[in-house]
Amino acid sequence: MINIESGGRGRLSGISAALLLMGFVLFGAPLIEQIPLAALVGVMFMVVLGTFEWASFKMMGKVPKQDAFVILLVTLVTLLTDLALAVFTGVIVSALVFAWQNARQIRAQRCQEGEILVYRLSGPLFFASSRRFGELFSPQQDPQQVILDFADSRVCDHSAIEAIDSLAERYQQAGKRLQLRHLSPDCRRLLRRAGNLVQVDLAEDPQYAVISELQD
Repeated sequence: MINIESGGRGRLSGISAALLLMGFVLFGAPLIEQIPLAALVGVMFMVVLGTFEWASFKMMGKVPKQDAFVILLVTLVTLLTDLALAVFTGVIVSALVFAWQNARQIRAQRCQEGEILVYRLSGPLFFASSRRFGELFSPQQDPQQVILDFADSRVCDHSAIEAIDSLAERYQQAGKRLQLRHLSPDCRRLLRRAGNLVQVDLAEDPQYAVISELQD
């Protein structure tokens, strides 16, 4: 970034900067020790002022609150510790925020197919949305046969398997039958761990193929 801001936009600028830095680390340590510490501190301050994204403050009121929080958190951790730990913390917090936001995306649309009640699910089913998933169903009020349609959903992890297994057990205790349909092959492989409680309807599961195979 400093190379670009200084006008070095070619390949040679990056190569020379890397080689000079390696030379300073391997061979130039005695020379660097001769530079006063105050001068090095001043250089580091200039580097910080030059590399910090000052436009982030102008964006604070325009970006989502979660992003603004991550920006402030990474800046604070950088000041208190170091940049590597700050980046690691920012990645973890961003992943948790993403999981929390996607947990609220799962929902179910009820429709009747004769005497069968179909729940058309939408949104990913994983550890963050498993609790919300269990709250979407009412085994005691539902008819004898219920189908979960996963055409617009996906089973992502072991927590999702446990959530489906727990839901199937609730329907079994109510004396009712629960089936799953429109599961992709990888989701079916995961659900084999759910035991005999879940009955997967394989007849209506989609079969995927590569576009070239379809054209042939």
